[in-house]
Amino acid sequence: MSTPQYNRVVLKLSGEALAGEPGFGLVPDIIKSIAEQVKEVVELGVEVAVVVGGGNIWRGKVGSEMGMDRATADYMGMLATVMNSLALQDALDKIGIETRVQSSIEMRQVAEPYIRRKAIRHLEKKRVVIFAAGTGNPYFSTDTTAALRAAEIEADVILMGKNNVDGVYSDDPKTNSNAVKYDTLSFLEVIQQGLQVMDSTASTLCMDNDIPLIVFSIMESGNIKRVVLGEKIGTIVRRNT
Repeated sequence: MSTPQYNRVVLKLSGEALAGEPGFGLVPDIIKSIAEQVKEVVELGVEVAVVVGGGNIWRGKVGSEMGMDRATADYMGMLATVMNSLALQDALDKIGIETRVQSSIEMRQVAEPYIRRKAIRHLEKKRVVIFAAGTGNPYFSTDTTAALRAAEIEADVILMGKNNVDGVYSDDPKTNSNAVKYDTLSFLEVIQQGLQVMDSTASTLCMDNDIPLIVFSIMESGNIKRVVLGEKIGTIVRRNT
């Protein structure tokens, strides 16, 4: 296939996807590779929005387990996503892709405040929009942010790029050699079986708004383009299988 199957997509990246094997910090070569994959998709004429996690720098849940106030720990996690977003923006700018970071927490010196209509206008002008700082509220994950923003900007699909797995499995394939990879699932099955795809809030939001989710490996160069062109890689999660 050479024709994109989607007009507007939300790419969801975990913070760990930017950290590579160490799982912590930022690896410039990996960020550059992801930026080049995004460029391939933009050059197809697809509108791309990105949501990046912050787990490579800080996890609110970990801070809470250490005894920190949960809301404070989550706000720190939101700031970590801003750092990751700026790193990705820099990589995209360097390869000629016009990019805007919109933050749910106002910090006008480094990012635009999130404004839905402005985000859509940027996308229509073929700029990549990176949504930073989660939803701006504690207790909500960046998975939920991806689902929420996808609904708000009327995206056709959420592309969830993973750095350590190539789809959704019945169990952890690293520890269970009998784990089965799913080609398709429903959001209800994901919730009922407790599959570690995205949290239940995000899954419910996608299900209620009929937003499909494709889970795939981002570590293989060109995979984002393959998914956008409709190749059957990874696992697709829909309202109904």
